[in-house]
Amino acid sequence: MRKLTYLVATTLDGFVADPSGSNPAAPGGFFLGEGDHIEAIFTDYAEIIPVQAREALGIAPENQRFDTVLEGRGSYEVGLREGIPDAYPHLRHYVFSRTMAESPAPAVQIVATDPVEKVRELKREDGLGIWLCGGGQIAAVLLPEIDELILKVHPVVIGSGIPLFSGRGFEPHRFDLVDSHAFTSGVVHLTYARRQA
Repeated sequence: MRKLTYLVATTLDGFVADPSGSNPAAPGGFFLGEGDHIEAIFTDYAEIIPVQAREALGIAPENQRFDTVLEGRGSYEVGLREGIPDAYPHLRHYVFSRTMAESPAPAVQIVATDPVEKVRELKREDGLGIWLCGGGQIAAVLLPEIDELILKVHPVVIGSGIPLFSGRGFEPHRFDLVDSHAFTSGVVHLTYARRQA
């Protein structure tokens, strides 16, 4: 069965974006855009490199880990505001929204039904892994289905914003640390697997 991986950048205090939901990786954003941690993205998670970066660098790496990306509407609209209706044309792309009537890009599929059921359906299919790109609200809804967390922890505290898991009540979910890598940039990549009961 395929795994759902929530692979996301976060601050030390657990936020994936500022309160407005703007792109924290854009120039002037609070996530580090340079440093030795960037090379690890190209090596270990090339599928998460968006189309505009691929085109600028003249690269087209093959999918090795993921063949599907999931986003909530808010996360998807970050790229849409920048004029990018499909940041990941090299992946099957699903956006969860009950308010978007139609997709701005032919290959992006809007899912208005139950996200948990859709993820269970995707997990039963053959293929590579499923990447949950963000944001915090859809991650909270899908938490029971997340098999793996990969946190790219940046050395910054912002005080408030959109949390890793937004709008969930108290309900502990245990994960075990299975890998970690600290970079000289100060970024740390932490990989957790869901603890099996």
